[in-house]
Amino acid sequence: MRIRTAGVVAAVALALAASGCGGSDNNDEPAAKESAKASGGKLVIWADDKRAAALKPYAEKFGTENGVTVEVQAVSKDLQTNFVTASQQGSGPDVVVGAHDWIGNMVQNGAIEPVQLAAEQKSGFNETAVKAVTFNGQLYGVPYAMENLALIRNTELAPEAPKTIEDLVAAGKKLKAEKKASEILCLQSGQNGDAYHIYPLYTSAGGYLFGTAANGDYDPKDLGVGKPESIAAFQKIAKLGEKGDGALKRSITGENSIATFTGKKCAFLVSGPWAITDAKKAGIKYDISPVPGFAGGKEAQPFVGVQAFYVAAKGKNKALAQEFVANRVSTPELAVALYNAEPRPPALTAALDQVKGSDPDLAKFQEAGKNGQVLPAIPAMAAIWDPFGKAEAAIIGGADPAKTITAAGKTIAGQIK
Repeated sequence: MRIRTAGVVAAVALALAASGCGGSDNNDEPAAKESAKASGGKLVIWADDKRAAALKPYAEKFGTENGVTVEVQAVSKDLQTNFVTASQQGSGPDVVVGAHDWIGNMVQNGAIEPVQLAAEQKSGFNETAVKAVTFNGQLYGVPYAMENLALIRNTELAPEAPKTIEDLVAAGKKLKAEKKASEILCLQSGQNGDAYHIYPLYTSAGGYLFGTAANGDYDPKDLGVGKPESIAAFQKIAKLGEKGDGALKRSITGENSIATFTGKKCAFLVSGPWAITDAKKAGIKYDISPVPGFAGGKEAQPFVGVQAFYVAAKGKNKALAQEFVANRVSTPELAVALYNAEPRPPALTAALDQVKGSDPDLAKFQEAGKNGQVLPAIPAMAAIWDPFGKAEAAIIGGADPAKTITAAGKTIAGQIK
């Protein structure tokens, strides 16, 4: 469903921002804008380099239309950390742009506040994207892009998409035997593992990270790492490792996995939309399909990540920030501009409809992620990455799955407490 135009919904969002309650009419809009101007008439937005460049012309247009000054400032490194620190010091921006899994940390630090979107505005976005930016039952961001892993394959080497990971391994082994490839699969691990990239196989084999509470949120008290399901999952993953089929290897890293694929040394790559530019540059004939799961197992579930705009809790111009985030970010015009800066599927349905006709890859990535799990945004997730990844790498290298993942679970549980 398409959203209403910004002019119609502006009054609703502005009144919500000003009053914190649920109803208004168009007569409140001028007063809210005057309030925003009176509080300084300046809006400061922080984003990374690529998004900042795409945002500037639209932010300036918003400023002109509302009679205020808008500054878009590029923060090249450690954007989340710098934002939280600046917020605590009272020197942060009014709006920040970043990944949805920052939300738990930012809420815990009092750095962002809920965003006010009308129900009809929400309906214009992908449901999973809205779920990703909802924390403790409240909407904390307006999503603009989504991303997930898929299987990207060289169609000259592998014309058909494998239905299972076992089918993929068999095809990869055949290509190696025929000296048409040197690797079975490019799925990055490295010496420290990669929880994000192994997750589809982990879920297919029955593993999970966190259970869910009654309201659907992830429950940090229900840790799946170290439980029987995780042991069974890593026993299957171990069979794909260096002492088994050799499909998963620590020598395949974040630095070389895409390059190995574009160098035609492997027919199968597990990666995201960011890999497509390199594949096109290399002249690879490719196709995109869901990451295959284990035969007889569950459907593989990649993480679904979302990029979003947030309103700073300690910003100097929160009414204006709410208006920009609720009503300008929710327009196809800005969403398409951000897509052009970095081609990840837009979260706004109307924007996706505009661009998918010229980019068939978008629909394929979306299909590959339709069964995905929203990347947990809870603070406890920070305890997962390092122990889980190191356990994964050790198991791929031949370590005992049960002992290794049980130890990782104890480490993670200790950090969460």
